[in-house]
Amino acid sequence: MYQKDGEKYFVVDAHTHFWDASPENWVEGQEEYAKGWIECFHAYQGLGPQETHWPIDRFRKYSEELMMHDLFEAGHVDKAIFQPTNLRQWYKTGFNTTENDGALAEKHPDKFLVNTTFDPREGDEGMKAFEERVKRYHCKGVKLYTAEWRGDSRGWSLKDPDAARYLEKCEELGVKNIHIHKGPTIWPLDKDAFDVSDVDHVATNFQGLNFIVEHVGLPRIEDFCFMATQERNVYAGLAVVVGGLMHARPKFFAKVMGELMFWLGEDKLIFGADYAIWEPKWQVEGFVDWNMPGDEELSDFAPLTVDQKKKILGLNAARLYDIDVPEELRLKDPENVEPVGVPNS
Repeated sequence: MYQKDGEKYFVVDAHTHFWDASPENWVEGQEEYAKGWIECFHAYQGLGPQETHWPIDRFRKYSEELMMHDLFEAGHVDKAIFQPTNLRQWYKTGFNTTENDGALAEKHPDKFLVNTTFDPREGDEGMKAFEERVKRYHCKGVKLYTAEWRGDSRGWSLKDPDAARYLEKCEELGVKNIHIHKGPTIWPLDKDAFDVSDVDHVATNFQGLNFIVEHVGLPRIEDFCFMATQERNVYAGLAVVVGGLMHARPKFFAKVMGELMFWLGEDKLIFGADYAIWEPKWQVEGFVDWNMPGDEELSDFAPLTVDQKKKILGLNAARLYDIDVPEELRLKDPENVEPVGVPNS
C-alpha cells in the first residue's frame, strides 16, 4: 500500500516479468536475435530516471531477491500479475515463461497472479498444453505476442480462425483477461504484427472476454483510442505509457493520458510497471504526484482526481482479476451501493 498526503493507494502492477536472457540461455545459431532483443529492452530502460538504470549483466538475468525487493519492499506494489513471453526460438528454456513465473508465485502466493500464453500456430497439441497450464497455475488471463516468430512464420493475427479456437477455450476455462502486446516494436520483430487493427474484430466476437491492449498501440495512440472507444470490452494497459513517457517525454505523456481519459475513461485504464524494464517505485510515486499541465495546447483535457488515480493504479485491475481489496482502500461509488474494489461475483 502506498500512502501520500493522507490518501492510501492499493497498487496492482498488472504487467511484470521474471526473465532469463543470459548468454547461457541463447539458442545456438540465434545469438544475434537473443542478444538484440534484450539489448533493445535495455535501451528502453534509458527512458527512466538515470538513477534507476541497470548494467546490462544484471538486466539480462536478475535474482528473485532483487525482484521481490523492487516490487514489494521498495516499489509500493500490493499485487503483481505475471505476463509471460516465450521466445523459445531464441532462448533455450524460453525468455519469460509461465512455468518460471508460476514457480516464483507458488513461493509467494500472496503476492503474484500468474497469466499464461498461447500461440494458435501450435494447433491441438498447444491447446492441450494451454489447458494444462491454466489449471496448474489457476490462470485468469493470458498474454499474447502476435509478433513472435515460430519457424518461418514472423507473426500471427487475432483474426486467424485458429486464434478464435483458443479464445473459445479461454471462455470455456474462465480465462477472461486477454492481454495483447500492441505498440512499441522490439528488434527484430515486425512492426505490422504489433498493429491494433485486429483487436476490434475479436473484441466484437468475444464480448465475454476483456481485451487489455498493452502499451495502447504506441505510438499510434489515435488508432487505439478510436478503436477502443467503440468496443466496451477493450482496456488500456499503461505499461510503457508511464514508464517510457512520464519521465522522458512529459508533454507526450500528458497528451496520451488526456486522450485515454477522454475516449476510454478512468475505469478502463490499467497500470503496469513493465518490470524489469522499469522499476515500479518511481512510476507509482510519480503518477500519484502527476497532473495535467496547464498548457494551452492541453486545455481540452481535465486534471485527474485522486479517486481516478486510485482506480488506474490498482482498483481497475482488482476488479478484472477478482482481487479482494481491503475495505479501507476501496472507493465508495455515489451511484451504487457496492463499493469500487469489490471482486466480481
